[in-house]
Amino acid sequence: MIPGDGNRWSSAAVAAPGSVINTIGTRDRDVLDLWYKNAVIYSLNVATYMDGNGDGIGDFRGLTQRLDHLAQLGVTCLWLLPFYPSPRLDHGYDVTDYYNVEPELGTLGDFVEFSHQAQLRGLRLIIDLPLNHTSEQHPWFQHARLHPDSPYRDYYVWSKNTPERATEGVVFPGFQTCVWTYDPRARAWYYHRFYPYQPDLNILSPAVREESSRSSAFGSNSASQDFGSMQPHSWLRKSIRVAPPFVTTSFSMRAFLSWRRGDAVLLAEANVPAEEMLEYFGDGSRLHMLFAFLLTQYVFLAFARHSAAPIAAGLQLLPKLPPLSQWAQFLRNHDELDLGRLSDSEREEIYAAFAPDPDMQLYARGIRRRLASIFNNDRRRIELAYSLMFSLPGIPVIYYGDEIGMGEDLSLPERWPVRTCMQWTDEANGGFSTAPEQRLIQPVIMSGDFGTPAVNVTAQQRDPKSLFSWVRRLVDVRQSCPEIGWGEWSIPAVENPAVFALRFTWDDKSVLVLHNLAKEDCQIAPFIAQVANAQLTDLFGNRVYSAEVGASDMIELDGYGYRWFRITG
Repeated sequence: MIPGDGNRWSSAAVAAPGSVINTIGTRDRDVLDLWYKNAVIYSLNVATYMDGNGDGIGDFRGLTQRLDHLAQLGVTCLWLLPFYPSPRLDHGYDVTDYYNVEPELGTLGDFVEFSHQAQLRGLRLIIDLPLNHTSEQHPWFQHARLHPDSPYRDYYVWSKNTPERATEGVVFPGFQTCVWTYDPRARAWYYHRFYPYQPDLNILSPAVREESSRSSAFGSNSASQDFGSMQPHSWLRKSIRVAPPFVTTSFSMRAFLSWRRGDAVLLAEANVPAEEMLEYFGDGSRLHMLFAFLLTQYVFLAFARHSAAPIAAGLQLLPKLPPLSQWAQFLRNHDELDLGRLSDSEREEIYAAFAPDPDMQLYARGIRRRLASIFNNDRRRIELAYSLMFSLPGIPVIYYGDEIGMGEDLSLPERWPVRTCMQWTDEANGGFSTAPEQRLIQPVIMSGDFGTPAVNVTAQQRDPKSLFSWVRRLVDVRQSCPEIGWGEWSIPAVENPAVFALRFTWDDKSVLVLHNLAKEDCQIAPFIAQVANAQLTDLFGNRVYSAEVGASDMIELDGYGYRWFRITG
């Protein structure tokens, strides 16, 4: 079969640190662990987070030493990017062994100790497991090349004849020239949605599906998968054959993971059109969560226009999810800020506002900058962006370093500028490693507005007015508002076109959140709460407003300001 769109997606089994059972109605009570309905996720790469042995590469021992930072921030789940044995040509997504740890990052024992320490701090784990492709150095591919009758030949997608459109559909224009490459050893062409050193797996193969299930279940902690050989939702409909003691049966991927761990989740990293999104969820029996790539693009369009309308339009495009499903909201991640679903003119608006230098742009569709530098280190706009992301339907995902306002290194190629090492102190190498600078796996930004003297964890933990302290407060407020993760949302009408209002209602409780996307101050009548005799309690400032029509109090919003309210009465 000719492979599909190649979007990366994730399947994850999650470690349970003293689970709290959530419910969606009395029939499900005390049965389903729906922790992911109201979580806060923190994404990091072990190799660039903290070096524990001084070799210049982050590792699990170093990450374990920094778990208190994450616990202090208040996040509830860690999303680890791939840490498997790999040539690391693509940030670890080119895997050579799904059942081990890259030796430079530690041992399986180090990972087990890290998992234990994370559990003690109440942190769950989601682990990125790329299963749409492997490294060309993976033993499967090396065996598949040897002979057409190799049992591993069917693990990949081959063509004996020259593919007609081998140069069409590249994911990384300017850096990738084709999606089919001829292998002289195999005497055939193999398909790779991404780079030539990442041959795509044939997900139609029953053997590959069984390998996928075993890889996902390995360790019973977490996984995250990339599928490019076909539409992932098609694969999710197929069964996985397992043979536990005394029984042989089949499960869907979701059912299989739930059988292995009751709190396991499937998270898709798929940038797809709105009309395809529900296919990833089905009737609620496929994926648990999907990253809201489409909405993120409209959010940045709103930032560029200083207008609330694009956010409302983006939300209206999102389909209504099955009851047990959830959105994952984000502003930045380890790749470029992808704007490919917008029109050319809309994309140019965002470029003009946030990436005017061509070197800040990538693949003719994205931005290769971090959040703080996108907003020129303007604290007001950074807070506005974070507050908005935390209040969108679903759960928020923080990219490592963004909680302290790290910048990027544009001297690095492609997507690597946003993957510099974590900045812990103002000391050499930012406290990331004691190794000589030239041995670091990635640079540390040591100078300028985003250098370690100006931006580091230690200084911000001591400063109650720092970005870190503010994000910590935001996490607390978000955790106090389960309505956002669980409830139904609506968009109250506001006369000011720059103000975006969003209301959530769940279990007879309501939350109202306001964001002013303009630089000018403004005032809003509190009766937009649309509840008779209600009061609005400011969750950041603890001020109470009357929401009755004709009430004299007005809600004041600073330029780029935000207000979170609980509606009572």
